[in-house]
Amino acid sequence: MSPTQHDPMLHHARDERLLALARDAVLPPLGDAFAAAVARYDDALFDRAERAGASQLPFLDGMRELRRRRDEIVARFRVQLDLGWRSLEAGTPLSAEVALASQSDGLSLVGEHELESRLAARNLAAAMLRDCKQVLLRLDRRLGWVAGGMELDADSNPVGPEHVGVAVHEAFATCDLTSEVRLVLIKLCERDLSVVVAKLYETLDQGLAREGVLPALGGGYGTGARPARAPEGGGAWAEARGEEYSPAWATRFMQRWQETRGVMQQGFDTPAGTPSGGPANLLDALHQLLQENRGLRSGAEPAAQSMQADQRPLSQREMLSVLSLLQAEPSATLRAAIGDDGESLSQRLKSEVLSNARQLGVDPSSTRLDAKDEDAIDLVGMLFDVLLDERDLEGRPRELIGRLVVPFVKVALLDRRMFVQKTHPARRLLNALAEACEGNHGQSAAERTLLAKVEEIVERLVAEFNENLAIFMTLEEEFRDFLEQHRRRVEVTERRAAEIQRGQERLELARKRAEFEVGNRLGERALPQAVAEFLRNPWQHHITLALLREGEVGDAFTEALELADGLLEELAEAQLHIVGKPWLQAWQPRLRQIFASVGLHGDAADAAVDALHDTLQAVADARPELERPLPELPVVALPQPVAAESPAIELVAGTDTLDFDNADAERIRALPIGTWLDFIDKDGRVQPGKLSWISPISSRLLFVNRRGVRFCVASAEELAVMVRLGRLRMHVEDDGAFDSAMQGVIERLDASGPVVAPTLH
Repeated sequence: MSPTQHDPMLHHARDERLLALARDAVLPPLGDAFAAAVARYDDALFDRAERAGASQLPFLDGMRELRRRRDEIVARFRVQLDLGWRSLEAGTPLSAEVALASQSDGLSLVGEHELESRLAARNLAAAMLRDCKQVLLRLDRRLGWVAGGMELDADSNPVGPEHVGVAVHEAFATCDLTSEVRLVLIKLCERDLSVVVAKLYETLDQGLAREGVLPALGGGYGTGARPARAPEGGGAWAEARGEEYSPAWATRFMQRWQETRGVMQQGFDTPAGTPSGGPANLLDALHQLLQENRGLRSGAEPAAQSMQADQRPLSQREMLSVLSLLQAEPSATLRAAIGDDGESLSQRLKSEVLSNARQLGVDPSSTRLDAKDEDAIDLVGMLFDVLLDERDLEGRPRELIGRLVVPFVKVALLDRRMFVQKTHPARRLLNALAEACEGNHGQSAAERTLLAKVEEIVERLVAEFNENLAIFMTLEEEFRDFLEQHRRRVEVTERRAAEIQRGQERLELARKRAEFEVGNRLGERALPQAVAEFLRNPWQHHITLALLREGEVGDAFTEALELADGLLEELAEAQLHIVGKPWLQAWQPRLRQIFASVGLHGDAADAAVDALHDTLQAVADARPELERPLPELPVVALPQPVAAESPAIELVAGTDTLDFDNADAERIRALPIGTWLDFIDKDGRVQPGKLSWISPISSRLLFVNRRGVRFCVASAEELAVMVRLGRLRMHVEDDGAFDSAMQGVIERLDASGPVVAPTLH
């Protein structure tokens, strides 16, 4: 991190006294808390062993390992935290991501055992961050100020949850533990350290505030009330404070609505203290927008309007009864509309409701839909239209999501707050199910298992939902638990994709360097066949492997360069017809090593060395007919790049013809790991992609889909072209399928101008 150039509050000289006080306030007590926790874990493992039955042996072995290495475990925890703090004092804050990955070994990929441990450490950090988010935002600023005007964040704050997670991971890294036992220990640390860490953060924040460090930030119990948390289940309080928990699309829509309709002029009718963009106003605005849109479609049909005036609206009880019939057994036409991109679900739903009313003894010709009920059907129908059109939902996933249309119309009739409350259980369930279905083609066992669970949840909802919304909360909680297990597997897959991409880029870089070294030595000159073949084949392969294993500073690479230069020097001497020299005598051991790297050993390697020797002798004697070729070499090949497990995003141009905005490219380069972007294909379908890794070699960005599978690796410039062509945009933070689809609904309805998703600008 470097001192920021934009925040005047961060321009400050390092304060050694406050740095020392801050260190003493956190590191020793945190180390003591960890030591006290670890001292109890042998008992915890013994309890686990008693409950594990036939699988108790790993826990008993883990208990003995823990007792044997307890002091070392605690020491490694303290050392890792101290390392992070000293990097802050040195002015180069350590990245938690870098620290966690620093144990990777050369060519080898990180094993599943290690990946699971790292993932558990990250989950520990995420849990702590959720509980301490506000105080950590202040601590990042205050610690950065004390350290001399640095800009700290979750990745670089040396006492933040990310670094605590790294320290926990490193503490157990050298222990001989099974994966299951290691994960249990890290989970126990999450439980035992979370409360301690939260108190330490509050203490440190208050202490720095009392010392006059950025007092304008506030915070702490002494300077104001603790911020209230959003209630998990929504409810009346959430509705009253809807402006805090309403989705981003709603805020943007209300701003545009007020600007274009002049709603701000009507502020005198708004009760004091009621936000202009609150839930009630948002629902009223949506109602007006639907009425305007409906009027544009039917404004030239006065006869139809007159006929409607003679019809009575269906009561809510009648509506719910008809919808229950459709929920239990959707008609063939409704099922066809779900599978048809071209037919409007809103219109089909309204037709189905009116025609199915006949089963209740109601004459469809004498009834019509109530205006608010029609709004609910329109909104839900359009929401699912957008969801099914823009998401990667094909085949069985599309059918399963489509089965939710009728239940969601019933929810909209019973509780209109579904459209404005982010915490509403119905929308949370839809978000979770859509996440599980999107891009799920059932290609792997994990995908098929996930899809089977979705089918189970949908079938239960269709069978059990009457008018009690509690079923949504029950099913959502059950499915979230299942989805959380799936996500842990996804994160392992994501880490593996990054490791594979890292290995491929190192291989690509090593190959290019080896080709350069060979070309630099061959040049345009004609070399004897044996010498040229040696450089192009076994020697090039050998230095590629040397670069992969040890890099340019390794002895193997340096010695290989010396050998090639020595061989060429002897060739130059031979071309001067120097006779009687024992050619290649000093290089024979290294030559045999190189031939061994391509599979030539023993007599075969000796024959290859002799061929080089005889060739140099023939050159010295000016007897080209005596030159000998190398013996037939085994066919060797370095690993080839691994193809993406899902179709890669087709980039929009070749690198030589890219047309992009440099500002977009710079913004893309600055994106933090974990950022989600929306990739839009030529048919308008949207696929969210998570920035999983940025190559330190090529600066290319790796994006994975929701299953953790690599689907796009591109440079910032290539991605900037996609931005320019409208094929790439920011994915709204905390945005689920429901909110994204509602944004699409607003864009379709609002003729005055689209409410677009945030771009990269």
